[in-house]
Formats: sequence, structure tokens, C-alpha cells
Amino acid sequence: MLLTSIIQGMQFDIVQGDLNKDIKAIAYDSRNVTKDGIFVAISGFQFDGHAFIHNAIKQGASVIISEKAITVDKGVTVLKVANSRNALANVSSNFYNNPTENLNLIGITGTNGKTSTTYFVKSIYEEARKSIALIGTLGTVMNNKVVKNKNTTPMSLDLQYFFSEMVTEKIDNCIMEASSHAISLQRVAYSKFNTAIFTNLSPDHLELHKNMEEYFGEKAKLFKMTSDYNIINADDYYGQQLIEMVKNDNPKLITYGIHSKADICATDIHYAFDHTLYTVNTPTGSVRIKVNLPGDIYVLNSLAAIACAYSNGIPLEVIQSGINNIKTIQGRFEVIYEKDDFKVIVDFAHTEDALQKTLSIMRPFVKGKIILVFGVYADTSENGTEKRQGMGRVAAEFADFSIVTLDNPKQHNPSIMINETTEAIIRNNGDFEAIPDREKAIQHAIRISKDNDMIVIAGKGHETTQIIGDTEIPFNEKEIILDALAEKVSL
Repeated sequence: MLLTSIIQGMQFDIVQGDLNKDIKAIAYDSRNVTKDGIFVAISGFQFDGHAFIHNAIKQGASVIISEKAITVDKGVTVLKVANSRNALANVSSNFYNNPTENLNLIGITGTNGKTSTTYFVKSIYEEARKSIALIGTLGTVMNNKVVKNKNTTPMSLDLQYFFSEMVTEKIDNCIMEASSHAISLQRVAYSKFNTAIFTNLSPDHLELHKNMEEYFGEKAKLFKMTSDYNIINADDYYGQQLIEMVKNDNPKLITYGIHSKADICATDIHYAFDHTLYTVNTPTGSVRIKVNLPGDIYVLNSLAAIACAYSNGIPLEVIQSGINNIKTIQGRFEVIYEKDDFKVIVDFAHTEDALQKTLSIMRPFVKGKIILVFGVYADTSENGTEKRQGMGRVAAEFADFSIVTLDNPKQHNPSIMINETTEAIIRNNGDFEAIPDREKAIQHAIRISKDNDMIVIAGKGHETTQIIGDTEIPFNEKEIILDALAEKVSL
């Protein structure tokens, strides 16, 4: 494709070189550059792509897009831009022929509930015999093939490639998790969203966004990128703010909720440990819904999916079947082992709000003790301290016994992460033990448990690795749990 076509719509200054070049590929990692390619130099959090420009040229890059002044051979075209991330999104969309113009693209954002909502939507669309792909925390799913994503929302180049593959595969719809990082870092720029869904907002990722107002502001940007529908949780404090912000916009506003007045609402709710029954009420009718996951959080997440499907013209009886077809979601309130009243559950709850909801859901169904194993991933800033202390408070108040361990400590000091969490548990009169080694922590929970107890392993959910320092090691909680149970039975 000609460079002149690829840079359509991009604001830039020509530093040097010719725009009439045939381009074969685009890369933002110099190791992936090929002959006659564009290299987009991005200033990252750990590495600055501008330091690798000469490596990219050696690899065959004929065009460099840069935020900084650079000096290279005269045969290389250099375009200077204000924001390389935005430029990458722009050229990627153009290179793949603007694929989202040929997709019904549904974006979902919020602190908690994104993954389960995407799977509810996917199941409903499949029940309606509509082709749909999914991009999110558990990977990119197309035609039952799963590709693991490095991030919840891939980089814009990878994202546009996936969209183009969907168009090639004649997939008409895509449901995608749009993280706050992705929105802030321009990964979803130049994507045409038909529908946006907002689940909720609670403290998380404040190492990037600094405060809740900035965090909310990034999420809200998605709802200014839609053409058809904005679907918002009316029960959430920030959802109410978002409703006020977009209520006069052209995309149709559809609200959902349990406790607030909403277009799509749940009534007559019946709770059980392994499912929830409720009646969903819409402007054109009502139907009984069974969600095979417990608690209000999954009522709300299924309502978001119902609102999405309803607004896109899918009949209620199809929606009903689609929700019921989801029996479990990996790492979301996933029962790994169950014998009578003893259960071991893995859940992705990794924020104060999510952990409180998970433990509150369980409490009415536990005859013995709730034994909680958890760690808190957050940096060592004031916001990180606040998150650890918040989750420590929840552990003290809602669990009978907590084993404080590590999640993905990465480069942060493990002692600080453990100590700040346990200080909050002590301050709130909780009973706990600290075991930094996560595998040993899980094994200890199994060892001390009794017949009527419920063990909750929180924070990592579906993840099968743990990141310590710069090293990512295999870490499968399901296998650790089952091995520890087998050892306990053999003693």
C-alpha cells in the first residue's frame, strides 16, 4: 500500500524523504520490522522506541514516524508527529482498510464485570445465530480459536489486524473489552464503535490515572466514540455521572439496573449459591432469566448484555437462552472443587469493591469459615498503599481467616505489599497469616480447612503465570489446589 494512503488523516511534519513509497508492513517493536516497513517510535513506560530507530532501519524500515527530532540516512522518510500512539492507531486502521467500518463493534468498559459481560453478549449472539468475535482479558476469540492477548485490549496495530481478520472471516459483530489504559494510550483510536457499555467504577489503575476523576474521564471517552447506543449502569455512582454527560448525545442512551429507575431492570430476584433467577423488564416485555453465577454483580453484568442484545434487535426468548447457556466463566467465581458444603473457589476479584462483593455473595451459603487467600497488585505510591489497605479492610471484615500473599509483585518490594495489607487487617481486628509464596499460601489454606469451610483464592482468576521481578513463571492455581487436596486426603 502506498504511504500516501496509509497516512491519510494523520497530522505530521515531513522532516525528510519521499511520501511515494510502497509499504509492506508496520511495526512498533524494532525486532518486528521487515523490509519496506514503517517503524513507529513510541515512548513507553519501560523502553523508548526512539532508542531503537537505527535498529529498525537496519531491519529494513524505509519510513520512521517519530515524536522526537532524529537524524538518519537521507533515503529514509521521517515524519514527525505530536503523539506516536495516536499516529500508530491512525496508520494501522488505514493499512488494514479501516476494518471497523464493516463491523458492528461493541466496546465495554468499567472496573469490574467486563469479561463476564462480554461472554454473556457472545453467548446471546451465538444463540441468535449471529457471527461474533470477542477481544478481552481471556484472549481474542474468533471462530472458536483463541489467541492470547498481552493486554486486555491489544495495541492498536494488533487490534486493527484482528478486526481485519474478522472482516476476512465474514464475522459481522465484535464485543471488546476497552480498558482505561487502552483508551488513554490511544489503542482504540480510529475504531468505529456502534455500542458502548459501562459496568461500574471503583479504585484501580490509579498508578496511571492518578485519581478517580481522571480514571472516570478516560472511561467516559469511549461514550463519545459511539454511533448507535450508549448502555450505562444506573446503579453506579459514576454511571449516573456518565448518564448526565451523554444523555443529550446522538447515540441512544439505554440504562440498566436493579435499584435505580432504568430502561432494562431486574425484579423478583432469587439467590442461590450456584445461580440467580430474576425477571428482566424491558420497554416491550419481560422474561425470566437464569444466570448460572451468583449475586447481584452477575445480575448487573447479564443486564448489561441483555440491554446490548435488546437494543440490537435480538428477541427476549433468544436472550433468555443465551444467558442460560453460560455455565461458567474461567476464573470468575469458578468452583474448582466441591464436596458437600466444602468448596474451593477461584475468583478474579482484585479490587476492594470486587473482593467485598465476592465475599458477601458467599457468606449466606457458608456453614463453616471463609478462608481467603489473596494478594494485592499495586505500585508503591500513595494510591497503591490505599488499595492494599482497602483490600486488607475487606478481608478483615468479610473473611473469617485470611492468608495474605503476593499477586504479581513485578518489580515492587514484596515486603511493602504484604505489610501494608496486613496492617489494615490488624487495624480492623481481622485474623490472618502472611505467607509471601503464593503456592505455599494456597497449600496452607487447603491444609487448615475443615469440612464446612469455603476457600476463596482471589486476585488472579484465569491467569496461569505469576510475574516476579521481570520473570513470568508458570502458575496454575487450579493444579495447585487439586494437588494440595490430593495430598491432604492421602495424609
